[in-house]
Amino acid sequence: MGRVQAAVKNIAFGQIGNFITQILNFVLRTMFIHHLGDTLNGVNGLYTNMLSVLSMAELGIGTALNYSLYKPVARGDVEKVKSYMQLYKKAYRIIGIVIAVLGLACAPFLPYLIKSAEGIAVRDLTLYYFIFLFNTVSTYFVSYKYSLINAEQKNYIQTNIITITKMITVLLQMIVIVTTGNFYAYLLTAAGVELLQKIFVSYYLNHRYPYLKEKEVKKLSKEETGEIVTKTKALMLHKIGDVARLQTDSMIISGFISTTISGFVDNYNMVLNSVANVVNIIFNSVLSSFGNLFATESRQKQYQIFKVYRFAACWIYGFSAMGFSMLLTPLIQLWLGEERTLAFSVVICILIDYYFKGDRIVLSNFKTAAGVFEQDKYLALIQGAVNLVLSIVLVQRVGLVGIYIGTIVSGLIANVTKPIIIYKVILDQPVQEYFKDSAKYIVLLCVLFAALSAIKLAVMPSVTVLSFGVMFVIICVVFNGVFWLLFRKTEEFLYLQNLVTAKIKR
Repeated sequence: MGRVQAAVKNIAFGQIGNFITQILNFVLRTMFIHHLGDTLNGVNGLYTNMLSVLSMAELGIGTALNYSLYKPVARGDVEKVKSYMQLYKKAYRIIGIVIAVLGLACAPFLPYLIKSAEGIAVRDLTLYYFIFLFNTVSTYFVSYKYSLINAEQKNYIQTNIITITKMITVLLQMIVIVTTGNFYAYLLTAAGVELLQKIFVSYYLNHRYPYLKEKEVKKLSKEETGEIVTKTKALMLHKIGDVARLQTDSMIISGFISTTISGFVDNYNMVLNSVANVVNIIFNSVLSSFGNLFATESRQKQYQIFKVYRFAACWIYGFSAMGFSMLLTPLIQLWLGEERTLAFSVVICILIDYYFKGDRIVLSNFKTAAGVFEQDKYLALIQGAVNLVLSIVLVQRVGLVGIYIGTIVSGLIANVTKPIIIYKVILDQPVQEYFKDSAKYIVLLCVLFAALSAIKLAVMPSVTVLSFGVMFVIICVVFNGVFWLLFRKTEEFLYLQNLVTAKIKR
């Protein structure tokens, strides 16, 4: 299967799986809030983010080993694959134990991280947390096996397993919420289903790749192990910085404002992520294909594909950010009520970061697939420090919006530095074109925002299902129509058009 065909298959299954799980998540979240309340909703979101912070113990080992697998998989070198997978297995077992120990050590500090959680005893907060911790730790004893199917560009296998598991979990949790209204039962249901999934995955992948069970495995050479260690050290710094920048907002909100407000923000993030996941599947599904691209193609070809990849990202992330700026709060009003909405200034800050985060996904994926980790290994630490300092200082002065100002500023550091590294180290091209394109896209988005805001005043004087639907259609037509008119003759657009046309003909 070629790179394009593999990417298309991964995207197709990814989108189907995402659509199913997002619909189920919306129904589940609605039932959760009405039966269990906003405070437990905030606790649920907070613990999810806390465990993401603890997962930084993985420290980039998975990314470094995934990169190392691309070449032996492409060459069909089974012995080398066995050697890498054996190392991966040992590393992830150690990581699982480390996360368990760190997680237990954090338990006594939970009361200081949760503000205004009325009606929930500290004992219950601790036991809830232990269930979350078990789910996270147990994942590390199985998840390493997914790296092999991803290196083979068969991400859809993992997607399908996760989708089926999610469907079963959510349906059972809905029944539990309605029949018991008990948060313990809700959490234990998910833990039980996911444990069964991990057992199944272990047996299934052992059957698919029987050589993973073989005892005779050659050790990697010192050079190969050294390369992984070098990349892991660089990725470790990336991981710590990323966690400090991306996974701490809910903890700051819960600690300085309230757990309930953290739950309101989590509602917005759920809607945002439901669309972001659709977009991210497209851009993340080509990561393994990029690994193959760097292993087999010329630098000129890599540059051509990067330009197409970046153009598609600016269009799609720009369109989704524009739609959210007009319709995200109205959707929350229609779904959960006016009392659970956030200030417009907060929403705009969240969406500014969302757009630039899309740009960073493009840059990070391309750089990761190329195995370039050393050059900016301290950058993420700087970003994390900037985010924590600004967010904590500003939340005490201007409230919730201050947290997202810190997030935006820290993120933009990468939007400036990563292109310079990619163009110099990977593509050997002048970076000025990248920043010219960035300015062009930003100006266009500002113009479209002003125009669509004026239209919204006329079309949506009040929020109704009808006015929401009309405004949605207008955004789709105006935004995409303008982009098509301006860029339809560019090399990047024509490449995408030919790609889509060829797939339709097939």
